[in-house]
Amino acid sequence: MLITVLERSLSLAQHHLGTLFRTGWAYILVLAALNFAIGASLTPEGGFRTVSYMTEPVTAPDEGALRALATIANLLVGFSIAIAYVRRILIDARDFPLTISARTFRVILNQIVLGLIGALSLIPLVIVTLLVAAVTGGLGLLLFVLAPFVALMVVQKFSVVLPAAAVDDPLTFKESWRATSGLGWAMAFSALVMSLLAGVLVAVWVGLLSLSDALLPASELWPQIRSAIFPMGTMLILVWVFSSLHATFYGLIRERFAERLGLRAADLSMVEDQRAVARARAHKALDGVRRMNRR
Repeated sequence: MLITVLERSLSLAQHHLGTLFRTGWAYILVLAALNFAIGASLTPEGGFRTVSYMTEPVTAPDEGALRALATIANLLVGFSIAIAYVRRILIDARDFPLTISARTFRVILNQIVLGLIGALSLIPLVIVTLLVAAVTGGLGLLLFVLAPFVALMVVQKFSVVLPAAAVDDPLTFKESWRATSGLGWAMAFSALVMSLLAGVLVAVWVGLLSLSDALLPASELWPQIRSAIFPMGTMLILVWVFSSLHATFYGLIRERFAERLGLRAADLSMVEDQRAVARARAHKALDGVRRMNRR
């Protein structure tokens, strides 16, 4: 199942790269204009020493505040692109090119809750691993390294609420956890691989922009453009990778979207088998506890 989830996520992203630009072109223009305006106001006297205003050292509190505001604005527009992208590939929605509605804020709220879940699940894991490390040494260190992966698994089992909110499906966090029974580790591993992919793509994007000065004629305008398109491109990479991943998760638990995402009947049957195994193990553990209580 692990290979299936990862393969389908990568395939979905590959085949819908054009969809990202077709659905998000208006938001992309907004991102470019927003970052260009903020970058122009934060341009150092000697010009940018790095690829963008986002990567420049902060030299004054006002600069830090403006950069934080720019980050929030980029995230807001990024969520709007992700919603438009997911709605197109799941339900073939043809929304207005620029739309910010209650749906957008539901997705953002769910993302904030997921972040809190990840942080809160990591705290007890770290405490337990430190206690084990104090007793066993090497085993505790290994568990400490694995703790973030366990927290990632927990977050991914709840993460299906994001694409659900994008298509107005009232899926709750509790229902997401139940629906992904038996898929947790496959989802976590897929999220880890896709995160590494996003990191590599962002690094390549930075490298291309860093080389641009040597490849293009000297210009006062290009550093401003480069500064603006760096955060814009980074946001598009993150949206493309993680929206494709979560849309795949959603298709696996909502069979009516399986054909649109290219999922085969065998894939869905495998998911059901995984869920059945997970349910059987849970019932077996529960029966064991009940027998112990009777004694």
